[in-house]
Amino acid sequence: MRTLIVTEFITLDGIIDSPGGGEHPRAGWTFKEVPFVEEAYEIKGREQLEAGAMLMGRVSYDEFAPIWPKMTDEFPQYNAMPKYVVSSTLTDPEWAGTSVLRSLDEVAALKEGEGGPIIVHGSATLAQGLAAAGLVDRYHLLVFPVALGEGKRLFDGHEQGKLKLVEHEAYSNGVVKNVFDVER
Repeated sequence: MRTLIVTEFITLDGIIDSPGGGEHPRAGWTFKEVPFVEEAYEIKGREQLEAGAMLMGRVSYDEFAPIWPKMTDEFPQYNAMPKYVVSSTLTDPEWAGTSVLRSLDEVAALKEGEGGPIIVHGSATLAQGLAAAGLVDRYHLLVFPVALGEGKRLFDGHEQGKLKLVEHEAYSNGVVKNVFDVER
């Protein structure tokens, strides 16, 4: 069985909305409000090397698809690996190597298959649904020393399981890496 990992930039108050840009009034808070410290992002490079597939919701796909394929130096493994979008409306994805899944049941079947970990970037609604369905195995959270007060949250109260901290590190810019396994 494949491991499903949800990876997020998250604020101290649990918001994952618009970390690099988007609709939130403080969109881009990861770069605008916290100094860049390269070692804080080490886990992002590791995720790309270890993942066997990427899974996204429709909103994240619409944000990533026009940009990431052009970033061949930054995202070579992501651009080459299979990508899946959970969507009831997307019919013809333009990002090479992208397939559409119509339900969480199809995600569960994907997890049962062969291959490396499945990484979920962003995708707040999808991440919440995956957690509620008991499909998340691990969380990679980069917690930023920011409080937004409102916006999309990662945890909405429908998660299943206890979390076990398996890796953590604090960085000079106040970002804290927390890696949690979901215990069932």
